[in-house]
Amino acid sequence: MDRVLGFVSETEELLKYMSYLLILMGILVFLILQFVNVPYGRFASSSFGFPVNAKLAWFIQEVPSLVVPVYQVFYTVNNRLSHLPNQILVTMFICHYMHRSLIFPFLIRGGKPIPFIIFALAFIFCFCNGYLQARYLTHYAVYPSDWITKPCFLLGGMFEYVSGANFFGEVLEWTGFAVAGWSTESAAFAVFTFLTLCSRAKQHHRWYLEKFEDYPKSRKAIIPFVY
Repeated sequence: MDRVLGFVSETEELLKYMSYLLILMGILVFLILQFVNVPYGRFASSSFGFPVNAKLAWFIQEVPSLVVPVYQVFYTVNNRLSHLPNQILVTMFICHYMHRSLIFPFLIRGGKPIPFIIFALAFIFCFCNGYLQARYLTHYAVYPSDWITKPCFLLGGMFEYVSGANFFGEVLEWTGFAVAGWSTESAAFAVFTFLTLCSRAKQHHRWYLEKFEDYPKSRKAIIPFVY
């Protein structure tokens, strides 16, 4: 029994370390992307490995964030999943990645191939983050009894205000997820998403300004009126 309890404690501690590492990685990526364009999509580069078909790459790289949580739900002793807040948060995460891995890739039309290194890094991220979020919510997350009656919703973001309204929407989505989950694990994912997508949006914004002379100069990159 002591061994079991020790493993549980170590696993929970591991999740915290993974969360801190994710935040540090987000900061590092943010700094790097101030000088280097993300080499996929319009900035794709062959120097980052051989090209992988966009549909196939998006499906394979995103599906771990669906498979790992589903495994945690159905094939592990998830003592926290009997609670409604945990059920809601896990369901939100799974629904997002059901769309991300099973629907979105097959809606891509003419998408540019993704360099293998970028594809591989995305796969690793989705696998680790899928485990991080699902493991915490199914095994450790504890929420007050009034959680369901006091939700917080974050709304906003349109393309007339920012170039990266899609990025802004995802930042809002995972910020809301972090607020609802109120954990280091969910906060780490939100911070990583914010830092990487801010950089990506800034690059898109700069590209639009360079390519289109009449592009609104007052429009921001990702955060309306701010950035």
